[in-house]
Amino acid sequence: MIENRNDINKFEKLEAQLKGLHEEIELLSKKKPDDGINVFKLKLVNGILEKANELLGAEYKPFPDFEVFDLESIPTNSDVVMILAQYLNCMEKLRSDNIEIGHGQWNWSIKGVVTGIRTAPPKKIQER
Repeated sequence: MIENRNDINKFEKLEAQLKGLHEEIELLSKKKPDDGINVFKLKLVNGILEKANELLGAEYKPFPDFEVFDLESIPTNSDVVMILAQYLNCMEKLRSDNIEIGHGQWNWSIKGVVTGIRTAPPKKIQER
């Protein structure tokens, strides 16, 4: 949940990390989708997912019964890409629910108050 400026900073950092991991592992998945991801990368992915779960909370978390990947049963590259894509979609939903347009600019909103912290428009503009 976005409750203060610190949460916005956390969000932006996590989103960038998720996008970077997704892009890198997607490249691996295109070459060898069924290969297992190595433990080093999996630990990095799990660390980011733990932080994302905390920020997203139950309302925005993509799967209620998924926390992180099991280090004992190594997932495939394509499994990791699929999960990261779902987390990115849910991060975007959280972001789009916490931004407002004013004076032609999209800004973060905290508890209904526009902050003046600029952001990109929502990826899917819908009636709210």
